Amino acid sequence: MSILIQFELKRYHHLKFGDNESHHHHNSSGCNDYATAIAEYRKSFASKKDVIEQTPDPAVKDMLLHMNEKGIETVFDRFDEQKPQCSFGLAGVCCKNCTMGPCKITKKTPRGVCGADADVIVARNLLRSIAAGVAAHGARGRECMLALKYAAEGKIDIPIEGEAKILASAKAFGIETEDKTITELAALVADILLEDLSRTVPAPHKTLHAFASKERIKTWSDLDIIPISPYHEVFESLHRTSTGNDGYWKNLLKQMLRSGVAFAWSSVLGSSIAMDSLFGLPTRSTSKVNLGALEKGYVNIAVHGHSPVLVSQIVKFGKTDEFISLAKEKGALGIKFYGICCSGLSAMYRYGGVIPLSNAIGAELVLGTGALDLWVADVQDVFPSIMDVAKCFKTTVVTTNDSARLPGAEHFGYDHDHSNMDQTNALARKILLRAIESFADRREIPVHIPKYEAEAEVGFSLEYINKYYGGLNPIVDAIKSGEILGIINLVGCNNPRIIYEKAVVELADILIKNNILILTNGCASFPLMKLGYCSTNALELAGHKLKVFLKDLPPVWHMGECLDNARASAFFKAVAEASGVAIKDMPYAFASPEWSNEKGICAALSFRLLGIDSYHCVYVPTQGSDNVTEFMKNGTKDILGSRMIVNVNHIELANQIVNDLKEQRKALGWD
Repeated sequence: MSILIQFELKRYHHLKFGDNESHHHHNSSGCNDYATAIAEYRKSFASKKDVIEQTPDPAVKDMLLHMNEKGIETVFDRFDEQKPQCSFGLAGVCCKNCTMGPCKITKKTPRGVCGADADVIVARNLLRSIAAGVAAHGARGRECMLALKYAAEGKIDIPIEGEAKILASAKAFGIETEDKTITELAALVADILLEDLSRTVPAPHKTLHAFASKERIKTWSDLDIIPISPYHEVFESLHRTSTGNDGYWKNLLKQMLRSGVAFAWSSVLGSSIAMDSLFGLPTRSTSKVNLGALEKGYVNIAVHGHSPVLVSQIVKFGKTDEFISLAKEKGALGIKFYGICCSGLSAMYRYGGVIPLSNAIGAELVLGTGALDLWVADVQDVFPSIMDVAKCFKTTVVTTNDSARLPGAEHFGYDHDHSNMDQTNALARKILLRAIESFADRREIPVHIPKYEAEAEVGFSLEYINKYYGGLNPIVDAIKSGEILGIINLVGCNNPRIIYEKAVVELADILIKNNILILTNGCASFPLMKLGYCSTNALELAGHKLKVFLKDLPPVWHMGECLDNARASAFFKAVAEASGVAIKDMPYAFASPEWSNEKGICAALSFRLLGIDSYHCVYVPTQGSDNVTEFMKNGTKDILGSRMIVNVNHIELANQIVNDLKEQRKALGWD
């Protein structure tokens, strides 16, 4: 059956936002009266005052008050200044793809100059966001794939440490391993990953067919949404949404799904395979977290972003006697590393000694302590505003990637072609020397460090769980018996529309109390680490059944950086197969309550493509089109087995997750 036929949806005459309903009348153009719904939605937006009063992390409150005293603005100030946010943008009905516009869709002007209605404009904008997310993870993944290839070919001096991952991947790809060295296999794996990422001539997507379940592959094939490659689908998405091309909202959403498959199985999984092959699998370990772990007197270096190749070498060299001695010659006690976003998480669970401090939204607060001598910024979720705060405290900012330059920052990094990757070690050494110089130049800078820190266990993966339990049967038995009510992947970036980190934390409270095992990674994992949920101490907050089953494991399993959604999906797939149940029928859920960017909507889509419902407190900008909104919320239930649930009330959202998982269990006969 054609996906366009399956996409036939009824028009709905109301939009729901939490408990509120707004009734509308439709004309033939597909325009609705979205203004009332958007106005109601805006009432839920948080303010800086709300964050100060209600943030679950006392270190955040401390730093916001401190920066207020210093007169330094943050993301929360700028969010308040932007209010009221544009109604047309929130509804997704502003089109600026050509210079005949910009056009906005209203009851008075239901079509753009070219004739595009609300359905088409909203679908176009959504598809472009998805394409950006595919490109974002794909671009940082390409760097790892190239590094793996060049390391195998001897072009860069980085050891290949992921022998187990290389052997497992080679087997999955059908590569003959006998009589081949690890470096030879690494090169072959890297070539497959790069080919799948950038293919232009249609051919089977090897990574997808090697790792996705047969049931899902058939579903996607029947819907005709198997991608050629991320490169091609981004190319095609931008082509379709350019002037005078695809004017059919259903066809645009079909391309959105196809791009989502490309995101999940190449931009994310392909990148994850490359990272684990080059740097090795994570190991379970314990780390200090939060701002109280900052220490004066050391050369303090923050690593911020999502590209681990250069960061890995900076951390390695920074731990050597050579650089520790150089730091001490300048009066420092040594060198310490701190993590912002995912570069820090990637290094933390492989090398240790990289202390997680904050996600992207809180980066300015970390700089505001005055304790950082050098800030390494690579790619993604590095806001331009960090330069203003860094200047206040004489913190040296170094960018390392041509895709993410910052005005006023020094640059020691890869060029556009990555032709200088053979200089990785030299670049790492230069950056460390610059950090030591910066330490010597900043002795007079006052430091304010909130006295809040915790410990978190990190480094969970399918491989570790298999080893710990001697297989997956104990997990399967626990799910079937109800010791584990269900499993959720609780992830996502943060959004100042929501009280900072509150939804993530209070969602976790309710879920573990109801015996739901939580997997986490990336930005959402920071509050869970900072507030003790990734520690066995949090078992006291868990339901009795989950607490007894886990024994000496925390109720939240930290799986790494945002790219490590691949670990969660692999875990979901393996447990489902061991249970003899399709992924879409398992008591699984995905939640990104505070999501804010293109990668975030792609991540939710990738799990919905598996047939797993996604839960959020932030709306996708589709409210200007009933058809697109309904498709995003419920339209994929019949074709994929999943829905998108949005409720700005995170307590209600958490309770719905619990109830939905119970219903899934009943359908399986497990209750």
